[in-house]
Amino acid sequence: MRLILIYPLLKIGVHLIKGIWILLLVFPFCTPHEQQQRIRLWCYKLLLLFNIDLVIRDGDYLGQGGYLLVANHISWIDIHVINAFRPHYFVAKSEVASWPIFGWIAKKLGTLFIERERAQSLRNTVMQMADLLQVQAICIFPEGTSSDGMQIRPFKSNVFEAAILAQAPIYSVAIQYFLVHSGEKTPAPAFTGEMGLLDSIATLLRAPAIYAELTFLPVLLPGHDRKTLAEASQGLIASRLRKYF
Repeated sequence: MRLILIYPLLKIGVHLIKGIWILLLVFPFCTPHEQQQRIRLWCYKLLLLFNIDLVIRDGDYLGQGGYLLVANHISWIDIHVINAFRPHYFVAKSEVASWPIFGWIAKKLGTLFIERERAQSLRNTVMQMADLLQVQAICIFPEGTSSDGMQIRPFKSNVFEAAILAQAPIYSVAIQYFLVHSGEKTPAPAFTGEMGLLDSIATLLRAPAIYAELTFLPVLLPGHDRKTLAEASQGLIASRLRKYF
């Protein structure tokens, strides 16, 4: 990596250490509300270290209490973008658990890890989600993988079953990244192919100033089968993304 990246990488390292310190020594003595506020602030500061601003559109659509939040997936930093607005529990692929530091943080924050190729793991995760959705907000990325942000892949419907079991409302959010100076969409945050986490971090640090846009969409109620709900959520997000294709 170029020498110019050393200083911002050090700042990110210090921020990660602060996060670990908060999780180990501060969280045990915080109320749930205080924990949420600390997560939100830590994630927002992380975005600033990557020179990423945050724009929220129609945030009032989002309810309170237990609900399922459905998002398109572009990057590992999507989680921190969402948490910088409002902290959620997340469902992530099992590989994330092994990531250095970020994987440990994800575990401490209650992330549910899923092995999609194992049917039993999927069923167990759906049941855990259904229990949590009684009181907690959970975010999922039903594409099953990340994209370059210029397209949306078909949504896998399995985890929508949790919202049906819990009778929890379903909200959708379109995630997009734009260059601040031109307003054009940028693929800089995309975490795709064989890219490693460090490569992705370096790419983000080299990129011009970016803003992440979260556009929240009207609620879906769990009065349909999981396939119908998945297709409806995908359609809502795709209609927003198509405005910039």
